[in-house]
Parts: sequence; structure tokens; C-alpha cells
Amino acid sequence: MADADTADWITARDAALLTKTVREAGALAQSLFRTELKNWIKGASSPVSEADIAVNDLLEERLRSATPDYGWLSEESADDSARLGKKLVWIVDPIDGTRSYLAGREDWCVSVALVEGASPVLAAVYAPVTDEFFFAARGRGATRNDVAVQATSGTDYDFPRMAGPKPLVQRLSATHDDVTLFPRIGSLALRLCRVAQGSLDAAFAGGQSRDWDLAAANLIVQEADGKMTELSGDAIEYNRREVMHGVLVAAGRDRHARIVEHFRKRPLP
Repeated sequence: MADADTADWITARDAALLTKTVREAGALAQSLFRTELKNWIKGASSPVSEADIAVNDLLEERLRSATPDYGWLSEESADDSARLGKKLVWIVDPIDGTRSYLAGREDWCVSVALVEGASPVLAAVYAPVTDEFFFAARGRGATRNDVAVQATSGTDYDFPRMAGPKPLVQRLSATHDDVTLFPRIGSLALRLCRVAQGSLDAAFAGGQSRDWDLAAANLIVQEADGKMTELSGDAIEYNRREVMHGVLVAAGRDRHARIVEHFRKRPLP
């Protein structure tokens, strides 16, 4: 079998595996949603619950048993540096938006990407409460519930259609007046997917996001004719030793270019 044919076969196999597994994980998370759950704080302030762990266990068992040669990076698994030597790596957030999940709100999701080298090649983000399944394969477009999605065009700033840290977004205002933004979306992955589907014009991440918050949504935005980068315009690289990222922006390509140029001329302090 030729290399291209092999790659296509692996992509198709892994796409089917990813879709099935993320839907199963979402169903498990949904079954535990709004129930009494043990939860605690890890690190300085990051909440985690027994639901996060249960969903992580399901994803790890399904994905790693089917693809034993792939690496693994998950918010809820101990990091294994062996992933750095793997060509293909699963990058996983079992429940992105745990605070929203524990508060009984809808803005949480399961987010999984398959990364080749430093870039995602497959992505799934599933919001079970609203039954929204976002999917992308590199070079093949992005969908929401099997319908193609596309980021909005244009370069204007319509602040109620932007989301992210208010002090950051407000710097785009020519008058520096107070601006009204889209209501906060607790899941960063879901916030970015709203750009891909066109319900947001732009979304920002204020820093300290990790690979698992970003990788799947990054590909979905890219395949929806959008762009997502560091605020400098530099590409985001995944599966590196350091998995934390700085300030990021996602938008349709023309608007993204205008935002990046704005911050090049007026960099953050």
C-alpha cells in the first residue's frame, strides 16, 4: 500500500475511532452531570471532579488500546515524556469547562485532538447538553453535527460578537471606551468553536491555556476558514515539553490579520 493510501486509511480509521469514543465520553459525562460529585482543587485553582477522572479513564482505555503506538497527553493523566518521541499523539481534555460543569451550566465539552508532529490532524469537540458535535480533519473542512461550518468574513470589530478577557479585547477599541462582549463561555474549546461556526467573530485566550484546551478547537477553526495563533501571529505548536501557551486569538482570516496587526503596533505591556 502506498504511503498516501496508508495515511488516508489511518486517518479514516482514527476519525471513526475518535468520533465514536468522544460521543461515548460525552454520554458518560452527561450521565454524571448535575449529580452529587466529589470534587477538589489541583494546583493553585483548577477544579477537578470524579466525572473528569471517569471520562478520562474511558477515553484513555478506548483510544490507547486501539492505537498503542500513539502518545498520550491529557489534563487528567500524569504527563509521560515518552510522548515527545511519538509521531502521533492524542491530546485530551475530558471535560473542558469543569467549573461550568460543576455549576450545572451548559458551556462545557469533551475535547480531543490527534496531533502529528506539532500540528493537529483530527479533532472532535462535543457539547453533550446542547448536542453539538464539532469535527475536523486536516484539509477536509470542519462540521457541526455533520453540517459544514465557516468563520465569519470581514475585518470590522463588532464587540458583542467577540469573547475573551475584557481588558484585552477592549484594547481594540479606538476610543478605549467600555465595550460589551459576548457573554462568557466557560469552556475555552467551545468558545473557539463558536468562531468556527460563525456565531462569534473573534475569541481570545488570555494566557496560561494548555495544549488540551486548544488543540482540537484550533484545527476546527482552521478548517472553517479561520485562523488561530499566538497574538503575535506565530503558529501554536503542540506536543512540546512545555504545554502552556500565551495570549491567543481566533477569528476569520481577514479579521485575524487585522487583530494581529493591531497588537503588533500596540503590543501588550
